[in-house]
Amino acid sequence: MADTPQHRPARAPRLRRVGDGELQVRHRVLHGYRRAFRMAGEGPALVLIHGIGDSSATWAELIPDLARTHTVIAPDLLGHGASDKPRADYSVAAYANGLRDLLSTLGIESATLVGHSLGGGVAMQFAYQFPERTERLILVSAGGVGREVNPGLRLVSLPGAHLALSALRLPGMRLQVGLAVRLMRLLDADLGQDAPELLTLVDALPDETSRNAFIRTLRAVVDWRGQVVTMLDRCYLTEGMPTMLLWGDRDSVVPVRHAYGAHEAMPGSRLEIFEGAGHFPFHTDPARFRSLVEEFTRTTAPADWSRDRWRGLLREGRPGAGASPAAGERNLKEASERSAT
Repeated sequence: MADTPQHRPARAPRLRRVGDGELQVRHRVLHGYRRAFRMAGEGPALVLIHGIGDSSATWAELIPDLARTHTVIAPDLLGHGASDKPRADYSVAAYANGLRDLLSTLGIESATLVGHSLGGGVAMQFAYQFPERTERLILVSAGGVGREVNPGLRLVSLPGAHLALSALRLPGMRLQVGLAVRLMRLLDADLGQDAPELLTLVDALPDETSRNAFIRTLRAVVDWRGQVVTMLDRCYLTEGMPTMLLWGDRDSVVPVRHAYGAHEAMPGSRLEIFEGAGHFPFHTDPARFRSLVEEFTRTTAPADWSRDRWRGLLREGRPGAGASPAAGERNLKEASERSAT
């Protein structure tokens, strides 16, 4: 059978050892703000984008092995980790712009984007704004597909969230919350799969500046009704771009049904479900996650973007847009009520 552009025969990877110094957090000042990032390895660029309240540290276990065959860049998004936390624009579009500028300063012209949760929304937005710089998309429990999201995040979007987050730092509260987490795990609740990581995110908000940045970021993508940003209306533009969706079937933050909706809306995408995993499948089974990322980047060709083809897709529009409403159309109608950033 003849090789297709997206299914080339696997090539033997060139492995290199990653030095400890490569994994340290570095900084670049962009537009007057300090941006933190980790960068390691050599080879095709692989950008790891964390979720809300998280940082590049979430990828720490994966970076050394991925960097044996790739140049891995893992930024701390503005307002997160060791990056500055100004009163600024924390929309997914602004994050995509900031990522472009950071990659430009590092001499990275194009890359495969791996985005988790909010980072998945940023990756999709980057691919929409800068398709010529996007080689592949790997979306992990990504936001920006359906309205549903964990009720706790909807509550934090309400007025008074600063007080609620501050209360979690009071003496004794950490113990009480820890007991509740253990109970959820004993009861085998889906939230119990994600609670330890979510508590770690709360611990990463030690001061008012950090909490303010977290809330501003959250309110850019979530309100009391759920997620307010969507890419469903433009997912057809990923046609021809290798795309893989990775999801835990017990995700308590972004339900796994969103994975199936995104898979249907993104032509030619690949879907991999991690059974028993929650919102952080790359923590639950890092070996499988790493293997999938390496196999996907090795066996697919980078997207071949052209201005004429992009223009043609835009003119044709979303397939079925003029058809009579059905289940998929209702989902898109719901999506159209949200921001199409």
